[in-house]
Amino acid sequence: MSSSSAPSVRGGRLALLVVGLCWFAVLFDGLDMFIYGSVLPHMLETKALGITPDQAGDLGSYATFGMLVGALAAGTVADRIGRKKLMVACVTLFSLASGICALSGSVAVFGLGRTLAGVGLGGLLPTAISQVSDYARGGRGALTIGALMTAHHAGGILSAYVAKWLVEPAGWRAAFWVCVVPLLYVPVLVKAMPESLSFLVAKGRDAEARELAARYEVELPARKATGAAPADRFGALLNLFRGGEWLQTLLYWLASFGGLLLVYGVATWLPTLMRGEGYNLGSALTFVVLFNLGGIVGMLIAGRASDRFGAPRVSAIWFALTAAGVFLLSVRMPLGVTFLVVFLTGVFLNSAQTMIYATVSIRSTPDSRATAVGWTSGMGRFGAVFGPWLGGQLLAAGNGDWGFTAFALAGVSSMVFIGIAALRSSRRPEQTGTGQRLVTTG
Repeated sequence: MSSSSAPSVRGGRLALLVVGLCWFAVLFDGLDMFIYGSVLPHMLETKALGITPDQAGDLGSYATFGMLVGALAAGTVADRIGRKKLMVACVTLFSLASGICALSGSVAVFGLGRTLAGVGLGGLLPTAISQVSDYARGGRGALTIGALMTAHHAGGILSAYVAKWLVEPAGWRAAFWVCVVPLLYVPVLVKAMPESLSFLVAKGRDAEARELAARYEVELPARKATGAAPADRFGALLNLFRGGEWLQTLLYWLASFGGLLLVYGVATWLPTLMRGEGYNLGSALTFVVLFNLGGIVGMLIAGRASDRFGAPRVSAIWFALTAAGVFLLSVRMPLGVTFLVVFLTGVFLNSAQTMIYATVSIRSTPDSRATAVGWTSGMGRFGAVFGPWLGGQLLAAGNGDWGFTAFALAGVSSMVFIGIAALRSSRRPEQTGTGQRLVTTG
């Protein structure tokens, strides 16, 4: 290869193109994910579709269950059809599903729309992360993924403003119609998004790979050995339970369960619970903005903190601070203090789960790392399903003031589980930057 700077410049432009396209796709992902929580207070107050608090919790869980399905299927589907096609399919699916929600005349149809949206939302994020990882320039993978993840929280901020500006004058359906707008972005992805070079090479589509690499003057990735056979993958899973590893594995899974219960429980119920604490709708939606601003800041500092102090230690401390912040939200405080607490809670909550994955990755051997992280994430998704349901049950039983306490206890449990797992672990393979590379809350 030439030693001139031209290939590096062109490669940088390709990376910027891919990251930019994926950033907007993830922005729409965040908008669709958070819009339900943003419009929920209005839907409950106006009894839209005859919705009750316990049904509202169920509907929140439908979306997260769909995300579980989408996330688990994403890798297999992307390996078959390619990352570009899967991203296009996911954006199309959650956009059309929002149209179903906007047109729905019953809770059942609305629930179907949220479930289908969840499948698209769950499939998009890991695919986008894989796509930008392929094109990230050397030594900047962590920074690239961190920048991508800010889009998810930017979407959460956008959802609050969509609800604030549209719901009162136009009704809750208008907010879901806005979530159909990403359909207009699909042709942009089809035309401008390059397919993953790794995928093209792995599939033997060498002519396409060479043409793409030549166009942007980048190197072709080396052809990797074929993936492990199913029996080998099953063996890697069994390795997580052999000897004394079974307890370590369960501790990681339990920590992930509590972490994602907290993330999605708070994301769904924050505006409604703050309304229950006596704040008006405008203030409740401002909390969503501050919470997601905190998430953006947290994503940018989590990797640095874990690199300096150790991912397990920071993960435990982050969860402790998250639990304290969530519990404080149940206490009536001056508005400015409440704003600060919400912001700081967003900083810690939205990056605490990331450091569980970082801890698992650091503590795992290279041959079991992908399996360990994948299953820790998958088990955590059950917490993502349970969190919105739990909030709805508490509200339906007239115990809405216990919602923040219940979510705070989930944070304490994750702190305990990840702390015990870290203390028990005797394997500490060196893996510089691992904590930063897994920048995802899901």
